[in-house]
Amino acid sequence: MMYGIGRLLALALAGMPLSLQAAQTLVTERTLSVDAALEVASAALEHCRKEGSRVTITVLDHAARTKVVLREDGANLHSTEHSLRKAYTALTYNMPSSEYGKRAAKNPGSAGPLHLANITTAAGGLPIHAGDTLVGAIGISGTPGAKGGGAADEGCARAGIERISKGLGG
Repeated sequence: MMYGIGRLLALALAGMPLSLQAAQTLVTERTLSVDAALEVASAALEHCRKEGSRVTITVLDHAARTKVVLREDGANLHSTEHSLRKAYTALTYNMPSSEYGKRAAKNPGSAGPLHLANITTAAGGLPIHAGDTLVGAIGISGTPGAKGGGAADEGCARAGIERISKGLGG
C-alpha cells in the first residue's frame, strides 16, 4: 500500500508522544553581550600590560562565535590564532585549556580530540559562566615563557572575568 509523504508524516506525528508534538520551536540562550566581551578583553589586556606582556585576546560567546579580538601592538604573530584556540578549547570542553592539556597528557593514546580544529593543550583559555550556565570563553596568548607563558596568560584571563563577575551573577 502506497502512502504520500503527507500521510506518512501525519502517521509519524500521531504515534509521537504528545510532549514531542508540542515541542518548543524557539529557544532563548544566555550569552555574553558585546559590551561584556569588550569589558572582559579590556580588563585582561590592562592586566597583561601591567605584567609587561604583549598578547592577543579572543572572547567567544556561548556558541563559539567571535565577539572580540584585541591584538596588542607588538604581539607575536601566532598569538592571534593561539588565543582563539585557547578560548575554543575552554568553551567546548567547559574547562580551562590548561586542565584539558593535563587531561590529554594523562591519556596520550587518546589524542583524537587533539586533531580537531581549534583545540590546544596550552594554558590561557578559560570558560565564562553565569551561575551554572556557560556563556562564553576567553583565550589569551603571547606571554613569553620567561614571563610565565600560558600560566600568566591565564592570570590575565582571570582578571578579565573578575571585572565582569558582578554582571554574571547567575
